[in-house]
Amino acid sequence: MSSHQTQQVRTHIRWMIRRDMPEVLAIEAASFEFPWLEDDFIRCLRQRNCIGMVAEHDDRVVGFMIYELNKSRIQVLNFATAPDARRRGVGTQMVRKLIGKLSAQRRTRILLEVRETNLAAQLFFRDNGFRAISVLRDYYEDTPEDAYLMQYRYAPEAGEAYEPTNRIARLAG
Repeated sequence: MSSHQTQQVRTHIRWMIRRDMPEVLAIEAASFEFPWLEDDFIRCLRQRNCIGMVAEHDDRVVGFMIYELNKSRIQVLNFATAPDARRRGVGTQMVRKLIGKLSAQRRTRILLEVRETNLAAQLFFRDNGFRAISVLRDYYEDTPEDAYLMQYRYAPEAGEAYEPTNRIARLAG
């Protein structure tokens, strides 16, 4: 099946719960050379401002995102889709859900880091309105690899006031 014929998957995006962890860990392991462990997820999700979401299709978790709510931004910490669900709209649906949390009055941007070697993630986020704004040298503890800091800025709708504020994940498919 060519990429033009790939069937899009409609998902239900909801809060991550404990029983999602085996499927989330399987997606994580299939997506990253240096995957988070269950303890990493739990430690992160126990923080008050850290949120986990999953994308579900036919009672199966096909994607997840972990993000942190800060005063003026959302920081994506981890994001992946199941290998068999990639390029089928799952990641885009999750990104759109996150973008929907932005507003001119509160959080005006989404930030995330992408490995310099993860071209698929760079292109995916670029196609979803993110732009690389800087290079983070020797960013990762597991390799000497750099990361690109990517940002999505809130764009107010016509007639809505926008005042920029002065006020940063790893990703797969």
